[in-house]
Amino acid sequence: MERKVNKKTGLTSKIFIALISGMILGIIMHYFVPAGHIKDDILIEGVFYVIGQMFIRAMQMLVVPLVFFSIADGCRNMGDTKTLGKVGIRIVSFYLLTTALAIVIALIIASIIGPGKGMNMSLGSNEFAMETAEKTSMKDTILNMIPTNPIEALAKGNMLQIIIFAVIVGLLIAGMEDRMETLGNIITEMNDLMMSMTMAVMKIAPIGVFFLIARTFANLGYDVILSMLSYMASVILGLGFQLFVVYLLLLTVFVRINPFVFLKRYFPVMTFAFSTASSNATVPINIQTLEDIGVDKKISSFTIPLGATVNMDGTAIMQGVAVVFIANAYGINLSLNDFLTVILTATIASVGTAGIPSVGLVTLSMVLTSVGLPVEGIAMIMGIDRILDMARTAINITGDAAGTIIVANTVGNFDKEKFNKRT
Repeated sequence: MERKVNKKTGLTSKIFIALISGMILGIIMHYFVPAGHIKDDILIEGVFYVIGQMFIRAMQMLVVPLVFFSIADGCRNMGDTKTLGKVGIRIVSFYLLTTALAIVIALIIASIIGPGKGMNMSLGSNEFAMETAEKTSMKDTILNMIPTNPIEALAKGNMLQIIIFAVIVGLLIAGMEDRMETLGNIITEMNDLMMSMTMAVMKIAPIGVFFLIARTFANLGYDVILSMLSYMASVILGLGFQLFVVYLLLLTVFVRINPFVFLKRYFPVMTFAFSTASSNATVPINIQTLEDIGVDKKISSFTIPLGATVNMDGTAIMQGVAVVFIANAYGINLSLNDFLTVILTATIASVGTAGIPSVGLVTLSMVLTSVGLPVEGIAMIMGIDRILDMARTAINITGDAAGTIIVANTVGNFDKEKFNKRT
């Protein structure tokens, strides 16, 4: 057991060390190594670029199959809501609405703070994608959500169409589970395979981060550091707003309980989620704590595992801020249509985001692709993502708990006396 923890910590440490090392090397090359063929062509635009792009391509390789199978499997599991009737409908509605609200909050905060401005990153080969995105009207955006050829959508990586197709496939399999057990199992097993592949790619993340960050700092110098700090501040501010304003206000209005008593009694679960950075790992302690608080276990045993799969408000906030950060870094102006596309894409994508560390970075590449932003921008935030991943996991599972209490209260399965008993 201890060896397992060390291994996990080791990967995190390696990514962070790679970030710092890449920054140092990049700054040294930017300020102290004179320009020339060896520096510019062989190292920065040669070795650094090629190895960094190999890692980016490995991540891009995962996006389409990961999105399709994870969302189809997530929606297949959501089909079990029939067993709990009104509870299922209400909790899924709560999860999707709060996720959409989280993205809106993130986009507003990031637009005000403006992380990434002044970085002047070069757009490169992604320029054509933004031209297409800027010329797409809202009418076409809505129509383009429905794939006329799902196979073509998968081949071309049209994320909105892939998501819609995956949702339909997953829900239909759930509705015909008695006849499609084999197909449902294949979807689940393919999802497990893609998650394992994601973890395998993440193991080479330190190498990719080192060369990507080294190249970035070698080209731009100190200016990147301030932008990364503003990115972190934007994410943390968004997470704080979601916790202290959205969740606590909803608990106060709909359940009429003291939200700070909830925070006090729920804090151990948040601490556990922060330390593990895994929503799935917190499921048992989450269910038990909610039972101690006064939620009927037959409610929480359904809503909490479901929330670990489909409710990713913290991840949505990170993705919203990251979209603005990367757009600013590359000097790209996002239109209202782009923002609406981000809200829709990230909300639906949350259905299939696994409750495991750092997987939000992989689904972020899908959100970036949906509005034509360069996936390479993820490299700038990957090194510091572990800290933010721990924080947003705590928000993710708190949203699961808040939604569970609210829904349990509406169907008479929340004991307020038990909640107030040990206050």
